[in-house]
Amino acid sequence: MAKKDTLKNILVTGANGQLGTSLALMANSADARFFFTDVDTLDITDYKAVSAYMKKNRIDIVINCAAYTNVDKAEDDRVMAFKINAEAPGLLARACRVNNAALIHISTDYVFGKERSTKPRTEDVKPSPSGVYGESKLEGERLIAENFEGEGISSKQADKARYAIVRTAWLYSEFGKNFVKTMLGLFASKDKLNVVFDQVGTPTYAGDLAAVVYRIAIEMASGDFRKVDNGVYNFTDEGVCSWYDFACAIAEESNASCRVMPCHSDEFPSKVKRPSFSVLDKSKIKQRFQIEIPHWRESLKICLKNLKAR
Repeated sequence: MAKKDTLKNILVTGANGQLGTSLALMANSADARFFFTDVDTLDITDYKAVSAYMKKNRIDIVINCAAYTNVDKAEDDRVMAFKINAEAPGLLARACRVNNAALIHISTDYVFGKERSTKPRTEDVKPSPSGVYGESKLEGERLIAENFEGEGISSKQADKARYAIVRTAWLYSEFGKNFVKTMLGLFASKDKLNVVFDQVGTPTYAGDLAAVVYRIAIEMASGDFRKVDNGVYNFTDEGVCSWYDFACAIAEESNASCRVMPCHSDEFPSKVKRPSFSVLDKSKIKQRFQIEIPHWRESLKICLKNLKAR
């Protein structure tokens, strides 16, 4: 265990969500002091409040898990989506720069979708969001980069001005609302269920994402912030499937008797055109941090086991 006076102070925003809750489970065994906040304890859209909180608690690293995630509602609530997904990350980045802190921000595969693709997307593929949610998250990425790499940053600030944007997809866990828990609820009440088969991606267990985010934070906290290159990193679990395949796996692993049937996306009208192929290439993060990523099916088993034990 590191000496007390060498511990880094890590602020986690959006702590009541799936990723924030998963990070909290790791905090007790971590060589760091964690400060977990949510909207009721820290308004991340208020720069003065954020900067004062960081200064008071001598925050070294911010992990921003907060987000407006209701994809359909965002189409009618553009102002709030941009306030939380774009303006707030920009303010956090500014506060981090001023307070010589590093930032880890969670983004999404929804920065893609308008342009069709059949290849896993690397971090340097040009984004093309198809709805307000994706647009707002992409703007958040831009504002973070602008605040860390823009004009007026001193060499001293640039030395510690580290940021990592982690794009992920299809997040689920034992906590909050997500596809796995929704399916389990429907399986218990239905004999047959239609699930779309023409949207393909990779399910990501929040516990796996939390582990890699913590790994990045530890590297940032190691004393040399330059160990983490500024920019975007993709992270999901391994493997590829459709929502139909995912639902079938959940049914099989949970011994559900409900019959899962494939259907087309247009059978479920939506205000947003969701990405039909949102597989992310994870080569960069695997090579940079020397990590092995579990297959989504193995992580699903762990999640279901944990849910059953609750």
